Amino acid sequence: MKIAYLGAGTWGFCLASLLASKGYEVVLWTASPEFAKLLSKKREHPKLHRFKIDDRVKITSDLKETISGAEFLVESVTSMGVRPVFEQVLAAGGVSCPIVITSKGIEQNSGLLLPEVVLQVLGEKHRSKIGCISGPSHAEELIQKLPTSIVGSAYDPSLMHKITETFSTPYFRVYPNGDINGVVFGGAMKNIIAIACGMSDALGFGDNTKAALMTRGLHEMRKLCVTKHCNPETLNGLSGLGDLCVTCLSKLSRNYTFGRLIGEGLDPQAAKEKIGMVVEGAYTCVSALQLGQKAHIPVPITQAVYSILYEGLDPRDAVKGLLQRAIKEEHL
Repeated sequence: MKIAYLGAGTWGFCLASLLASKGYEVVLWTASPEFAKLLSKKREHPKLHRFKIDDRVKITSDLKETISGAEFLVESVTSMGVRPVFEQVLAAGGVSCPIVITSKGIEQNSGLLLPEVVLQVLGEKHRSKIGCISGPSHAEELIQKLPTSIVGSAYDPSLMHKITETFSTPYFRVYPNGDINGVVFGGAMKNIIAIACGMSDALGFGDNTKAALMTRGLHEMRKLCVTKHCNPETLNGLSGLGDLCVTCLSKLSRNYTFGRLIGEGLDPQAAKEKIGMVVEGAYTCVSALQLGQKAHIPVPITQAVYSILYEGLDPRDAVKGLLQRAIKEEHL
């Protein structure tokens, strides 16, 4: 089976290697010809030193070559890049094979989840061919074949099980879950809470504070998920609570690191430049706040992160604002 893989960031690099190790023919695409040449020559990602990609992965910047004859397509570009990349796919002749979304985010202004973005670009006839994987998974650990468990989902149950079969290995367990909206929503929202947790740690607050942020953050996610017709219970699983834990508690998380750098005094732009990779939570917090405002659902942690990133609010003042909110009975 030929797998077209779009996106050669660290996650795409690792998953393409995993799929090739299972015997699939994998063509990994990056928009940059220079980066394609670098990866082809060194077989090593600049952000993942000492780890080589499987020798069977072909790397190219030719999109038409990548998708031609593909029997499976996997996407790992940025959430902001999903729409323009699939518009390029359509312009290059399109695909008729299953599509698996692995990016995590919510499109700004439209409020669309990423599978919905692809569906809008390619057309309703592709619904049964669109799925996703999401869950607690650092590329830096997956490349070492450390045990990892995630969730696979799709609009069509048969594709959901095909995704589970295609990606599963003895060290990479993929659990099926039919709630595709809930699966991708959890993966998008947890990045915002991770930014808040990074700031909290940098400001010298303790584990008590971070536990409160994570718990109330999960509550915020569950409240808001109804705007996208998700099952709130999905957020108690790997693609919600699981991903929230790994992103908020690990220094490997770029969203956590981004928040920490801001808490230490860097402005958001300088923090992004220091990380050198896309910080999805900074993009998605705009989308999440828009969803909350449209549905009149309070999202205080998301609002605080947004105000710090885009309105210049001091992180300490944001904490004070959260602590001064009226206390209500805890509803789970």
